[in-house]
Amino acid sequence: MVERFRDEWKQSGIFVGEEVDLSAIADDAVIYPGCRITGKATSIGPGCILGAEAPATVENCQLGRKVALKGGYFSGATFLDGANMGSGAHVRSGTLMEEESGGAHSVGFKQTIFLPFVTAGSLINFCDALMAGGTSRKDHSEIGSSYIHFNFTPHQDKATASLIGDVPNGVFIDNKPIFLGGQGGLVGPARMAYGTIIAAGGVCRKDILKKNQLHVAAEPKAVTMDYEAGVYRGLDRIVKNNLLYIGNILALREWYRNVRSRFMTRDRFDRACYVGALEKLELVLAERIKRMDDLANKMNDSIDRLEAIGGSADSIRMQKRFVDEWPQIEEKICTLDFGKESAQRSALLNALADGEYIEAVRALPPAAREAGRAWLQSIADDVEALWRV
Repeated sequence: MVERFRDEWKQSGIFVGEEVDLSAIADDAVIYPGCRITGKATSIGPGCILGAEAPATVENCQLGRKVALKGGYFSGATFLDGANMGSGAHVRSGTLMEEESGGAHSVGFKQTIFLPFVTAGSLINFCDALMAGGTSRKDHSEIGSSYIHFNFTPHQDKATASLIGDVPNGVFIDNKPIFLGGQGGLVGPARMAYGTIIAAGGVCRKDILKKNQLHVAAEPKAVTMDYEAGVYRGLDRIVKNNLLYIGNILALREWYRNVRSRFMTRDRFDRACYVGALEKLELVLAERIKRMDDLANKMNDSIDRLEAIGGSADSIRMQKRFVDEWPQIEEKICTLDFGKESAQRSALLNALADGEYIEAVRALPPAAREAGRAWLQSIADDVEALWRV
């Protein structure tokens, strides 16, 4: 029977790898000719549509219900119910798209996390970032077309992950959306508060931590000056923003373990998405720690060169401190106990109703909602505190 299905698909122009468990593809999933499905971890849930606009390659991805991947390459990503991507997409490992989030055509993601309803336009490269905000499909955070998250520096490092919104507030789907205007960019590692609007056509190079701000980026003045790549300045902000990002990933992991786990049990497709989502968070966490390791390994060279040119004593002192403290910080990140008893977590969990996830979160009473925020924020704060001066 299994081989008959493989033969039928092959005759229809659909390639399904021998390693794929056919029972992990829902009977009513629609797969158009030209699609390629590979990977032992692949799971395609009820109502999914693959390749409606162009051939789609799906490799070791987990798709919930009614996910639409219209064309492109998708590898090592998890898409929850209603997530969607237009044709020409290039979605790589560590990507987690929650309910009804996604992008239009020609969008590139890697280690990208969108909380519910977050939407990207077309012609976008947005890797190494978490974005939240908004309350529904009609009130969502948006990335305008032709937008870039700049995640690689002249120093050749990628300690650049950006928080657009956050986890402790974003998971409750009750904050104002964030708008990143088209034909622009964001230089990581950056942080954006809810309600932030970045005007179209500009590159944002700063954190915006106050809510409800419009930022119109200044056009850089044309200048040519001496510059030596590999000489770091402003390290404190880089380390702090990276630790906050790691803290938010850990908070989201605990949210999945404690809250999402109650709702992703309907069938094997839910369970595959739950396992896949946790795997993505572990991948992101490991990547962020590795990038911080790489950053620490660059510091001694930066210190030597700063000392040779009479650089800022404060910069030198900060970099020496990071070299000395990073191994202990990394160890503590990996050993922090977030499973311990928490009255705030219990207050949240006791108030959660059964049923559909989005509606259950929306129905939380204010006291439980605030307790949940405080619980998740304490996780992020514990990580950030490892570097506080």
